[in-house]
Amino acid sequence: MLLLVAAMLMTVCFAVGLHVATALGLIGVTMMHVFSDRPLLDMLGQIAWNTNSNFVLVAVPLFVMMGEVLLYGKISARLYEVLSHWLAPIRGGLLHSNIAFSAVFGAISGSSAASAATVGAVSLPTFLARGYSERWVVGSLAAGGTLDILIPPSISMVIYGVLAEESIGRLYLAGFIPGFLLSGVFMLIIYLAARIWPGIAPREAAPSWGVRLLGLLSLFPVFILMFLVLGTIYLGVATPTEAAAFGVVGAFALAALNGQINKQMLQDVLLTTVRTSSMIMLIVTSAFLLSFALSILGIPAQMAAWISSLQLTPVTFVIILVVFYLILGTFMEALSMMVTTVPILVPVLRSMGIDLVWFGIIMVILLEAALVSPPEGLNLYVIHGIRKSVQEEAGLQAGTMVDLWLGVLPFMIGMALVIALIIEFPQIALWLPDLVKGK
Repeated sequence: MLLLVAAMLMTVCFAVGLHVATALGLIGVTMMHVFSDRPLLDMLGQIAWNTNSNFVLVAVPLFVMMGEVLLYGKISARLYEVLSHWLAPIRGGLLHSNIAFSAVFGAISGSSAASAATVGAVSLPTFLARGYSERWVVGSLAAGGTLDILIPPSISMVIYGVLAEESIGRLYLAGFIPGFLLSGVFMLIIYLAARIWPGIAPREAAPSWGVRLLGLLSLFPVFILMFLVLGTIYLGVATPTEAAAFGVVGAFALAALNGQINKQMLQDVLLTTVRTSSMIMLIVTSAFLLSFALSILGIPAQMAAWISSLQLTPVTFVIILVVFYLILGTFMEALSMMVTTVPILVPVLRSMGIDLVWFGIIMVILLEAALVSPPEGLNLYVIHGIRKSVQEEAGLQAGTMVDLWLGVLPFMIGMALVIALIIEFPQIALWLPDLVKGK
């Protein structure tokens, strides 16, 4: 009964266009006021303080800042150029570079929107001049940008880990193999499409070996930054929050070596970081308020008992959740989708003996699908905005969102394939964290 009330309130709030954080907080406060006699005002302050002073969640603004420094410090443009030298000769040309860049950039940044914006701004002018299929270009850019939240470090994994009370280190380790597997599936889709329809991507000439090897040497500082962020976590030297701080310092050092540190760059980095971090933390705070209200009212326990009465197998239940999230992702933003559902599902998943790290990886891939699901996918609008400005500067007529909707469909099929593989073979996600940290 109470869960139905919460669902109806959520539907009404989103239907009238309330901001996600406002909707979640309003539902939590309303349900506590109506159905509970606890001291509401005292708990509101305590929940907000505990959430925003959570040491693990401090990693969120730090990872956001690191991604912005890499973007405004022009480090990403050099990275894309080097990867293009190695991948452009493969059938599919520079479309492969979009995916590879997103995968590598994902290993040093945790923001999907930042990744999509970066690779789009760097590569779209080149594509327009070389005659690539526009739908495949924008589709690969939007889908590739989602790899940032699966390949560690990942802001989404940090938030999921806090909501599910799971180890961030185990989640990061679990994301490696699925992340690069998904990258490989995306590149295989591009290769097969280019063989079937050669017109979507012209053949590119291969640069000399000297140019390629020299480019790899120039990326050595980027590999050091990757070690600062991920190596320190896996070696037990630093927590995810401390590693994020190392990453910010390293990113500023690279930007300084690139000669990009100036007043305007610092202003852009700080303002963007504050805007993005404030939005994320406000949503997370409201999600914890709603989660607390639902827990006090006993809704997760009631849902766990109801699911148990259905006598579903764990795999069947996860498949049902996959379908549910794919539908939900078509009209709900990815982060909102996670923070509104995970607190309710965690007790149910635990009661069914489902590994929360394994489910977390499936959850993150579903969030990726939500980022590119028509019509509400965030990455679609990021890429569309960049494409529109590039086309207007070139004096061309701007394309429509339909190109993006059609362009991402092959890559969404790739996401579904990887989810199916992880469900069938859980060790794809669990082998590495079990090896490094034990079962």
